Amino acid sequence: MFHPKFSARTHELKMNKPSSSLIFLLVVLFSCLGISVADSHNVFDSCPTATDRIDFINGFPCKNPTIVRTDDFTSAKLTGPVNTDDRFSSLVKVVTAADFPGLNSLGLSISRTDLGTDAIISPHSHPRATEMFFVNQGIVLAGFIDTKNRLFQEFLKPGDVIVFPKGLLHFCLNSGYETATIFSVYNSQNPGVVNVNGAMFEPADSSHFIDKFLDKLKALSSLPNLKFNPNVTLPRYISL
Repeated sequence: MFHPKFSARTHELKMNKPSSSLIFLLVVLFSCLGISVADSHNVFDSCPTATDRIDFINGFPCKNPTIVRTDDFTSAKLTGPVNTDDRFSSLVKVVTAADFPGLNSLGLSISRTDLGTDAIISPHSHPRATEMFFVNQGIVLAGFIDTKNRLFQEFLKPGDVIVFPKGLLHFCLNSGYETATIFSVYNSQNPGVVNVNGAMFEPADSSHFIDKFLDKLKALSSLPNLKFNPNVTLPRYISL
């Protein structure tokens, strides 16, 4: 003869025990979630851009794999500045999957920046990418401002690298006596750009904005002996 309390306890355990069908459903659900997460990455070895198609999708359609060639994965678009005759020329050239088919679906884009001795790139941000900024030639002052308005900046020489976190305002200026060349890599197929100067000021106010920016930069500087090249008057700058 079973005790009533024991019988009630057994019934309660049976009611609280998950059914086998529920367990099976959860296993299937999590398996499907795992598959969908895995499929968010590439499902092919590569996906060079099919430049002969225009589709409104998040990215570019892939080429037919049977016509993919080696030159889809190489590019000479960053081998030199556009205008090499003007030593004060400054240029930022961004290469994305639209120009470099092999980048399609890889989440990458690249750029080359050439800064003349009087050049500065005004504060801007990339809403969809972190930027790895590598100095190939020259001396560059580069930095960014975080969400607490703290300034992080450093003088960079050839071979030095700085990282600009995604979405944060950043800038650079040539602090040397020769043209500076920088290469950047972005972890987005289309990093985008938001320029404070272009968005907030008319062209006539640009020089005033740059002067104010440089004054603020000196005031916030974490470098005790921040000095700009004395021959640099910064009459030219780049508004991305």
